[in-house]
Amino acid sequence: MTTPLHWQCNSFEQLSGAQLYAILQARCDVFIMEQQCIYPDVDGADLSTLHLSAWTADGQLAAYLRIHAPGSNYPEASIGRVLTTRAFRRGGIGRQLVAEGVRQIYAHYPGHAVTISAQLYLLEFYRSFGFVSVDQQYLEDGIPHIQMCLPAP
Repeated sequence: MTTPLHWQCNSFEQLSGAQLYAILQARCDVFIMEQQCIYPDVDGADLSTLHLSAWTADGQLAAYLRIHAPGSNYPEASIGRVLTTRAFRRGGIGRQLVAEGVRQIYAHYPGHAVTISAQLYLLEFYRSFGFVSVDQQYLEDGIPHIQMCLPAP
């Protein structure tokens, strides 16, 4: 049985304190603890990005990503900090998250392509959405990554 999720896309100012806390805790759990990457997750970009999140009826965070406007990280719009919390993995929520992230970018920034810095092991996952590799692989925080782009619709 799948848990019904409520998707929301908010500016930083629209997030409640409890939502922001849950998001930052999930990012710390996934990117710093699980992936063992010591880096400044709270990097200042949260203030100017959109925050896409999926919540259960009882307020539990299931999935999250942040959306950067064109020109902030790359010339194109971009998504980053893509995660599914441990309790919700292996149920297809990650696929829903990326699809909704792309949909939100096309709604907020019509006519723009989407660029990502993808962990290399997720190359085929992102290709399944139409992303194409645009650079050689590189290390970011000790993890192999590759830059990928989804053309504008």
